[in-house]
Amino acid sequence: MAEPDQHTVARDQRDPGEDNVLEMRDISVTFDMDRGVSRVIDNVDLDLKRGEIMGIVGESGSGKSMLAATMLDAVVDPGQASGEITYYPKDGEPIEVLDLPKDELKRVRWEEISMVFQGAMSSFNPTMKIRGHFKETLDAHDVDREAGFKNAYRLLSDLHMDPKRVLNSYPHELSGGMKQRALLALSLLLEPEVLVMDEPTAALDLLMQRSILTLLEDIQEEYDVTLVFITHDLPLVTKLADRLAVLYAFEVVELGPTRKIGERAAHPYTRALLKSTPNIDAPLEEMRPIEGESPDPINIPTGCSYHERCPLADELCVESDPGREEIEPEHQAACFHWEESAEAIPLNYEIGGDGEGK
Repeated sequence: MAEPDQHTVARDQRDPGEDNVLEMRDISVTFDMDRGVSRVIDNVDLDLKRGEIMGIVGESGSGKSMLAATMLDAVVDPGQASGEITYYPKDGEPIEVLDLPKDELKRVRWEEISMVFQGAMSSFNPTMKIRGHFKETLDAHDVDREAGFKNAYRLLSDLHMDPKRVLNSYPHELSGGMKQRALLALSLLLEPEVLVMDEPTAALDLLMQRSILTLLEDIQEEYDVTLVFITHDLPLVTKLADRLAVLYAFEVVELGPTRKIGERAAHPYTRALLKSTPNIDAPLEEMRPIEGESPDPINIPTGCSYHERCPLADELCVESDPGREEIEPEHQAACFHWEESAEAIPLNYEIGGDGEGK
């Protein structure tokens, strides 16, 4: 495994293009419940730049996994997604993901936009060898098996595994880290342009987490794929991501380059999240849980959704939605009082200081 300083050099040299590979506009996801309409994504606007690594972070229940599923139009019934998601392939016309017929949506999934779902331990059929999962994916997309397995061998080798051993193993015969890497190889089998990863390191120990991050950087560079890394662990994702989107109460409350958010996190929630997350750079006595609870999706507060937990909240925050405001180039925060947040919620350490700050 390469040393962290070598990764830093690789990150700083990577130059994602300014063109977008995916654009989300006014995206909402609702579920009709007995006690009312549950809104689990709330009017989200978000762009993915081609070739970047985007980190999406927030507490459990903030809407991260639902946002990921929406990118593939994979919201389960009776959920309803609305808005526009436009995918821009390298070749061909833009594709409106939410308007695709089922057969075309099936092609776009895995071939264009792929996803590693949360929980590698349960993602494989325990009665089927790993080879069978690769075979099913190739057959479902009418890909030549010989060429497909040649690519599978290359991917597994690039992920530092013995392809023959892995493919001939049942899932229970692989460690958690090996299952995660096998799932990563499967998600890249059809050479997608975008790979969405939902909590890919949640069940792994710290050493394996670091190993997976290293592999993701290498894979991103080798296969020229745009990565979306979803996690509740803000300090972890800053070691990997070019940009961060911070979710609270089903909406993006802060967005910007990792370095800018690391050095000057503007939203009170982002700063509180940093202060509450274990980090080897943070003094233990400085850690504080975020008081209060996340909003009920059926009863989201008026005004700023964070006002009930925010030390800076006033009547304006209760009555009005701040919306995202550009506080410096490429850095946005949805807060009326962002200029006061650093003093109100001080941090004795920084995150993402090794990032490019694009």
